Amino acid sequence: MNRLIAGGLAAIAMSLLAGTANAETLRVALHGQAGIDAFTPTAERMEKELGVTVEIVEYPAPDKDYMTKLLTELAAGNAPDLFSIPGASDVADMVAAGYLAPVGAELAAWPGYKDFVDVAKQLAVSPDGETYVMPYILGIQQIYFRRDLLEKAGISTEQPKSWADLLDRAKEIKAKTGAYGLLFPAGTSWGGGAFAEGFSHLIIGSSTPQIVTDDGKFDLSGKGVLDVFQFYKDLIDNDLMPVDPLLGPEPWVIPKYEMFPKGELAATTCGSWCYIFDWGRESKNPIPNVTTVVGTWADPGQESGEFVLAGLGAPWAVNAKSANLELAKKALLETGSVDNQIETAARIGNIPSSNAVQADPRFQALTELVPIQAAANHGTYLKQATGMSAVSEGVARATEALLRKETAAAGAQAILVDYVKQTLGDEAVK
Repeated sequence: MNRLIAGGLAAIAMSLLAGTANAETLRVALHGQAGIDAFTPTAERMEKELGVTVEIVEYPAPDKDYMTKLLTELAAGNAPDLFSIPGASDVADMVAAGYLAPVGAELAAWPGYKDFVDVAKQLAVSPDGETYVMPYILGIQQIYFRRDLLEKAGISTEQPKSWADLLDRAKEIKAKTGAYGLLFPAGTSWGGGAFAEGFSHLIIGSSTPQIVTDDGKFDLSGKGVLDVFQFYKDLIDNDLMPVDPLLGPEPWVIPKYEMFPKGELAATTCGSWCYIFDWGRESKNPIPNVTTVVGTWADPGQESGEFVLAGLGAPWAVNAKSANLELAKKALLETGSVDNQIETAARIGNIPSSNAVQADPRFQALTELVPIQAAANHGTYLKQATGMSAVSEGVARATEALLRKETAAAGAQAILVDYVKQTLGDEAVK
C-alpha cells in the first residue's frame, strides 16, 4: 500500500512538472558572472518557447580555465548540450576533434540570419566550408587613447598613418607626459589575448596580412611576422609599455583597469566592451565622460592603411554528442536572437552581429556602441584554420621572451615557428 501511495504521489509530481519542463533538460556551459547574467533572460525564453528546463553549468574562469574544463568534458563525453567558446581560435580545432555539431543548414533557414553583418557570417565559416557556431556577437577592436591627456600635452590625436607614426606618437607621449605610450597585450599570462588582442592588431597591416595560406598551412617564417615582433621589441626597449604587470597573474588588471584610468598609460588596444566594462558604467574604476575622454584609432598598417579588427565574441556551439541534438540546435538559434544580442551587448559591451538592432530602442540607448555596430559592416578579420590555437600559444610564448628581454625579434619568431612545428608537425608551417 505504501509503495502504491508513493508511486501515485510521484506520478502526480511528474505530471505537474511536465507542463513546464516537458521532461527535457538542456545543459548550458558558461563562465563569469557577467556572461551568466547576460544569458539568464535568454535561458528563460528558451524554457518558455521550447518547453524545456535550462540548467546553467558554471565552469571556472578565466577563459583558459574554462576551456580546459570544457575540452576535458567534451573528450569524456560529459559536456553540456550548448556552450560558448571564449576564443574563436579554438573553433577550428574543436571542429577537427569532432566536438561541434554542424549548424549551417539551420542558420541558412533561420530568418534572423539574413540581417547579420557579412563579417560575422564569414568568421563563422570553418576551414571545411561548414558553419558550426552562432556568430551572434562581435569583438570590434581598435586602439583606445586618452584624448584628454594628449590634448593637454599638445600631442596630436589624429589617426596614426603607419607603425612608425604610431611608435613616434608613443615616444612623444612618454617624453611629454611620463605616461606609458602604448600597450599591446603580450606574454603567457594573458593567454589567448596575446594573439587576439595584441599580435592580430599588427599582423593585419603587415606584409603578411593573413597567416593562413590557401592550403591551410601557417605562414609564420616571413618578414611580416618578424616585423611584428620587432615592433613589440621597439616598444619594450624604449620603455613605452608597462612590462612588469604583464609578467604577473591577471596581467590586464593593472594596466587597463588602473593605469589607463589614472592616465599612467595613454593608449592600449581594446574592444568596444572597454567603453562599458573596463572604463564605463560597469567598471569598478570608471573614467568620467568616457566616450569623450577616450578616443579610438584604427590599427594603422605598417606603411599605410587603416584596419578595424573584427573577431567572434564567444560564439555559441552545440555539442555534437548532445543527447537531444535537434532541441539543442533550436536553442542555439535563440542565442542569436536580437534580444540576446542586445542583452549581451549591454552586459559585456561586445557588438551585436545583426543590423536589426539598429532599429531597436534598447540598443539605441547603448550610445557607446551604436556607431561601432555600424562600423562592423567594414571590419577586417583573420582567417582561421585547424591548429590556430597552437599559433595563439606560440605568440604568447614568443612575446613572453620579448617581455623578459631574453631574445630579439628573430628569436621570438623562431620560438613561434618551433612551437607550432612541435605541436602540429613541420608540415603545418609554410
